[in-house]
Amino acid sequence: MNIHEYQAKALLREFGVPVSRGVAVLKAEEAEAAAKELGGPVWVVKSQIHAGGRGKGKFKEASAGDKGGVRLAKSVDEVKQYVGEMLGATLVTVQTGPAGKQVNRLYIEEGSDIDKEFYLSALVDRETSRISFVVSTEGGVNIEEVAHKTPEKIVTFSIDPATGVMPHHGRKAAQALKLSGDLAKQAEKLIVQLYAAFIAKDMAMLEINPLVVTKQGQLRCLDAKVSFDDNALYRHPDVVALRDTSEEDAKEIEASKYDLAYIALDGSIGCMVNGAGLAMATLDIIKLYGESPANFLDVGGGASVEKVTAAFKIITSDPNVKGILVNIFGGIMKCDVIAQGVIVAVAMVGLKVPLVVRLEGTNVEEGKTIIRESGLNVLAADDLDDAAQKIVKAVKEAA
Repeated sequence: MNIHEYQAKALLREFGVPVSRGVAVLKAEEAEAAAKELGGPVWVVKSQIHAGGRGKGKFKEASAGDKGGVRLAKSVDEVKQYVGEMLGATLVTVQTGPAGKQVNRLYIEEGSDIDKEFYLSALVDRETSRISFVVSTEGGVNIEEVAHKTPEKIVTFSIDPATGVMPHHGRKAAQALKLSGDLAKQAEKLIVQLYAAFIAKDMAMLEINPLVVTKQGQLRCLDAKVSFDDNALYRHPDVVALRDTSEEDAKEIEASKYDLAYIALDGSIGCMVNGAGLAMATLDIIKLYGESPANFLDVGGGASVEKVTAAFKIITSDPNVKGILVNIFGGIMKCDVIAQGVIVAVAMVGLKVPLVVRLEGTNVEEGKTIIRESGLNVLAADDLDDAAQKIVKAVKEAA
């Protein structure tokens, strides 16, 4: 689960992390009071969407002006003007795609007198299952670009969960950022604070870009991007309360109600598979035969008829879907349960596109019998390769 920048900063502030003062604004008429509360003389008006590249982004609407999604204001009137232009407008960034995202929230923040910009993030290292810090002197830019062009400017280190953060971790971060004296001590303290926040809130990723040194000699987190481990959200009702469903795909929200692993993609073939590995293989082989998947959907190992029905309905609700491939290799997941779920879903929503079903494993004969006797226009497949070829051919013929 992701949260907005202003929410992330409020959370980090609880752990003593140095962040700028700011006020979230949801209505244009709140702008003046927010600006006066912060006092100026410089304010930063920031679009709050779940996507990066806001500063370099552009609004679709001419009424929003030519400037990007992060704007510097030097008067209360200018703050009011920018809020009026940006709220409700559609911001297109490198991460939103051409459709962009509507800006429903803004964050008005006090300006900072920046001397240097750095990059700092914490994430779970998949290889070691430890929390790793990524530190670089190249802040305020795309870290992937830095990794590609000048990887030597990125320093990483992991924290042993048995010991937690040790003084040498802070010193390593300070050294990587070429900080000394009081600033080095501030960096050491910051690493301790960020690690504490990461652990306490079961974060999956915490990114500060940029982390700045002000001309007053203070470290400050100028931006904050935080995502959480979905499997741990039951322990954090305060975090769940921060969820902004307007930033999420409606189909993904519906899928989360049934504990389905669903991610919307931009292709034309809807997929329902059990197991993440098989699901990825299914997406790949569809691409191999010349089409693109419309989604990633793993129904899991112990899905019920209700869950399968919900999954099928979510797939068919996507207007881009021109064909559906059900690919089940049943172990814990029983093929007859999948078949029953598909039949129930089709009875509810109808079947307007080609459907290919490949079943193998537990109760496979029962499943095939249910599909065969249903009267549905279903293409049966013998294996994954056969299934992919059949659905791609069916979609092209139906076009």
